[in-house]
Order: sequence, then C-alpha cells, then structure tokens
Amino acid sequence: MNLLLTLFIALLIAGEFRTRRPDGRLIERMHPYRRLMQFIMPSRTESLVYFETKVRAEALEDYLGEAGPAFGANVTHAAVAAVMAGLAKTPQLNRFAQGRRLYQRNERWITFAAKRTKGDAKSALAEVKLKGLDGETFAQLCRRINDQVDVERSGVATSADRQFELFNALPRPVLRAAAAIMKRLDYYNALPGSFIDDDGMYTSVFIANLGSLGMSAAFHHLYEWGNCPLFMMVGAIEDEPVVVEGELEVGRVMTIRWTYDERIADGLTARHGIDRVVEILEEPRLLFGCLGEDDAVPLDGGQALPRPAVEAGMSKAKTQTADPMDW
Repeated sequence: MNLLLTLFIALLIAGEFRTRRPDGRLIERMHPYRRLMQFIMPSRTESLVYFETKVRAEALEDYLGEAGPAFGANVTHAAVAAVMAGLAKTPQLNRFAQGRRLYQRNERWITFAAKRTKGDAKSALAEVKLKGLDGETFAQLCRRINDQVDVERSGVATSADRQFELFNALPRPVLRAAAAIMKRLDYYNALPGSFIDDDGMYTSVFIANLGSLGMSAAFHHLYEWGNCPLFMMVGAIEDEPVVVEGELEVGRVMTIRWTYDERIADGLTARHGIDRVVEILEEPRLLFGCLGEDDAVPLDGGQALPRPAVEAGMSKAKTQTADPMDW
C-alpha cells in the first residue's frame, strides 16, 4: 500500500513538471496577469467573450456562383478557408489553455459540422477535422473538404465513430470514471497524440454553418472537453438594412457570432484575427482567387502548392453542387 501511494505521488510530481504535449508547445514568457488568468478562470465556461460580426455578402454570393460549379465551393468552404487564413495572419489566436498553462498549437486545425445525409435536416451531424497546409489555395482546400465529407457520408465507420461506440458500450459508472481519467491525463499532458488527432474538440476553431439550414447564427458555448478556444457560428445570408455613405439601403448580410476563450490572447488581438476573416469573406475574388489561370492565392500568405493539385481538385468537384443549403 505504501509503495502504491509513493508511486502515485511520484507520478503527480512528474506530471507537474511535464510541459511537452503532442499538440502544442508551452508559452513560457507572458504577462503575469495572463498567467494568473489560468488560475482565477480555470475553465473555458468562465472565460467566455462574445463577438458579433456582419459580413456584406454580395461579393461572396457572386464569387460562389462561379466557384461552386468550378470546384464545389459553398459558404462552409469559404468560412473554413477564411479562418485558416485568419489563423495564419494572427497566430496568437492559435493557442489553447490546458492544465492552467498556455500553449501555442503546433498546427492550424479546423473542425466543422456537416450532415451525415446531404440535405436532410433530421440527419445526424458528423465532425470533420482538417489540418491547415502551408501554401494551400482555396480550390485545394475545397477538394480536401469534399473528399472528407464524402468519407463521412459513405457509411463507413471512422476512427471517431469506433471510439464513440466503445465509450457508449460502457456502463455509466465506468464511463464516468473513464472520462475523468482522460481529463486528468490531459491535464498532465499524458493523453496520447493519436487520441488528440482524432478528436474534433482538440482544434483551433470549431465552425457551425447554421445558414445551411436556413437558420440565424447563435452564440455557442465552449466545451470543457478538448481544448478548442474559439467557436464560429455562421448564419443565413439575409436582406438587412445597411448604411452606405450616410444613406440607408438594403444589403445582403451574413451574421457571424463568435465565442472566444479570453485566456489565450487579449480582445484586441482576437479582433484583428476576426477582422481578417471578415475582410476575406467580403473580398473573396481578390483574396481567394482560383477562378483564373494564375490568380490562386495561398491561404497562409506563402507560396502556392503545385498547380496540378488545384486542377485535380477542380475536375473531381465539378459534379458537386455549390448550393450552401446542402450542408
């Protein structure tokens, strides 16, 4: 008994000094108040900040009218791509709080929700998790998204499905204990990287396009499970009154509502990243390109991936609809 107790204490002490994680690196130098925030606001629930942004969507609708038939793009694709670009522009948003410490995420990850059955409002939701690739263009990202959505809709069980089935088969007391153990392992940075990679809640941003169901955007909570610090809710594009040069007119507007973990960065930094997302969505023809021969713009601002990858994405997706209501 004494040996077990000694071993348990030794593991706790070792865990306190373990700072390496498979999904991020520890931020050691920060303002003292930001470090204190990890202790006075230890959960995401008590660290929430809400933003609302309005996107003038006329240019986006016009762009998707061409990009849809060309390479299967819709509003969800545009939102994912804009966030990928925003994270590349503002890497401070690609952080997460875990174990009362702050980490810089190793990669840009986006998780979004899609219907298992296309166009069926009653269908179960599937989570699609994508890693940002350096030099990737909008057309290439659309190809990856469409391929992954096809997998989710194929009926073939994914690794996440198998994990859910395993946990759901456990009796309630066992499941409760298992969840507590996994949270504790995560706290001490001992959760396996393979588990983190497959879990959609270990992500930079979670996106839900309610507009695909004809709904307005809501403010969503952040989950205590995982380490997602930012939730993006996209509403339907609607006619709304807007003021242009002092004159009132009717415009096409898409409302986006954000829920943000204040512990990762200050509100001004978050605003800069969000403003970049809005800028891209309002000027997609300029900032996405991909409709002409040589106008493809890398989402991360770097050098574009080889052109054949773009063309392959276009040829595969030509039969796919661009209707944003499909998802």
